[in-house]
Amino acid sequence: MDITSITGFRRAHTRDDLTLAPGEVVMAGGTWLMSEPQPGTTGFVDLTTLDWPDVEVSAAGLRIGATCTIAALRAWAEDRAVVPVPTGWSAVGMIPDAADALLASFKIWNTATVGGNICRAFPAAAMVSLAVGLDAVAEVWTPFGGVAHMPVTEFITGAGENALGPGEVLRAIEIPASALRSRALLRKIALAELGRSGAVVTGRVDEDGAAVFAVTAAVDRPAVFRFAELPDAGSLADAIGAASGYYTDSLGAADWRRGVSIVLAERIRQELAS
Repeated sequence: MDITSITGFRRAHTRDDLTLAPGEVVMAGGTWLMSEPQPGTTGFVDLTTLDWPDVEVSAAGLRIGATCTIAALRAWAEDRAVVPVPTGWSAVGMIPDAADALLASFKIWNTATVGGNICRAFPAAAMVSLAVGLDAVAEVWTPFGGVAHMPVTEFITGAGENALGPGEVLRAIEIPASALRSRALLRKIALAELGRSGAVVTGRVDEDGAAVFAVTAAVDRPAVFRFAELPDAGSLADAIGAASGYYTDSLGAADWRRGVSIVLAERIRQELAS
């Protein structure tokens, strides 16, 4: 749609360009910014011209640039990119599932960015599901040249809310190699076949046997559950059921979201156990 309040547009090339004037906001893909009116916004500052690498692989793990598109991340995960997927990073298989969990066409994948999806912080943001499920850490550029790090579970502070302060910009998402070597699964459900996710559950078992489950979409902010080993069905159901933040809207009631989250978690548990 036309954003009629916009009177200025500029491209960022250095960190100094990220100092915003009143009314300016940063943008990457802009798929949400362009989807509805932006009252009070008078200028866009384009992050994509900073030329951040889409993905960087090291012994420490995977670093995903905030401006990496969902299409580019999926292409990397499917070994269709220049940078190869390291042998043994089996949890990379979650990335296409996360892309498919978005209420978006492949055309949106080519524009929408990983960082934008996480910063928007909607409950059904599938890149949040991916990041939380793999213990990702957000790298944030702070004003005056500083850098801060925080788990994505803490970066998301509520439905549509994140921890970014004035002048701060999400630079990258870092996923540790230990999580990428885990056996990991993502499952989702929606009331309509092609509808917005009503619940997304991830589960993984690490090399040391520890298990991590996470619920997103069904709750207003991510809920993460850690176990020393793969839990039994009752313990997992009790943990998932006791989570706070299940909500009701036109796409699902809170008790339905709680119930299907328990079911999805148990399906994942059984698959990981086998």
